Amino acid sequence: MTDLLVYRAEGAAVAHGTDLYGFTVTKWHLPATYPPFAAILFVPADWMPVPALKAASLAGNALLLLALVALSARLAHRTLSLPLLCTATALALWLEPVFQTFTFGQINLAVVCLVLWDLTRPPGARARGLALGLATGIKLTPALFVVLLLLRGHRREAATATAGLAATVLLGVLLLPAASADFWTRRLYETGRVGKAWIVDNQSLQGLIARVLHDPAPGVAWTLPAAALAVAGSVLAGRARHESHGILLTAFTALLVCPISWTHHWVWCVPLLAVLLAEGRTRTAALVALVFTARTMWLLPHEGALDLELPWWQQPLAAAYPLLGIGLLISYGSMIGRCPILSTEQTGKQECPSRPFRSARR
Repeated sequence: MTDLLVYRAEGAAVAHGTDLYGFTVTKWHLPATYPPFAAILFVPADWMPVPALKAASLAGNALLLLALVALSARLAHRTLSLPLLCTATALALWLEPVFQTFTFGQINLAVVCLVLWDLTRPPGARARGLALGLATGIKLTPALFVVLLLLRGHRREAATATAGLAATVLLGVLLLPAASADFWTRRLYETGRVGKAWIVDNQSLQGLIARVLHDPAPGVAWTLPAAALAVAGSVLAGRARHESHGILLTAFTALLVCPISWTHHWVWCVPLLAVLLAEGRTRTAALVALVFTARTMWLLPHEGALDLELPWWQQPLAAAYPLLGIGLLISYGSMIGRCPILSTEQTGKQECPSRPFRSARR
């Protein structure tokens, strides 16, 4: 649970007034990488002995996974009985991103639950967008969902999310002014601080391109495609037939264009599987489940700099998640291209019956 130990060290730095971004912990010399607001939330971790903290992390992530499965069913407009909910949660543990979240003591499940709970509430619900803003203040990557809200016409919710993010930044500035100045003017842009972008652990577009080109710093060879993908993914999400499709497209776009998306960041595979199963796409769901359980990237030689020396035939195995994400965007893009009609939420009608996606029962 190396990441959990980093969180504990961040909380200790806040509690004891030491340099939040100046320490490293564990034998891998890991630093703090989250905004000051997240470190403030980690303070209680410093009050607990490490064994108790690890036990609490396991129990908490188990409950969060249960919540994520329930929220994923809600995204797919389904309700699960308690036995089925528990069975689905147990099966979800076999998904590599979920399993890695447990072993690292990560907060991915908490962040995704915040986002998914907020976005699956009815449009116009009180303070809808606030939880999204708070999640963005913890880990930044959910910020693309604010763009989704704007593109789908939910301007008030987008403003609420922005205000929530601003509140987290302001709280950090008030309680940790030096750390806030350090993070927002310097640390935020040091992507190498998070880790090596070219290792197989990184399943973002940058990791894929770096390994294909055998170049640890691909530069514009990845920034230009990432920018194009961010625009394309956001447009597709904004024009998606259902809110659930828009949410998934935004999630996978963010995972692809983020400089570093470790394998455990891809816990969005849980709601993806729920939506596919609810729409009757069992073969596609089986393929997705296979990709996220096969652990192909860990079967390859990756000690030292071997990640940069992979032959062509091993490249797909090293980049299973981004290839699946790109395929998802292409699949949705082809459907929207055949039927350029906005979402059913805007028209109240069942458009484009020729689409392979089946309408989810509400």
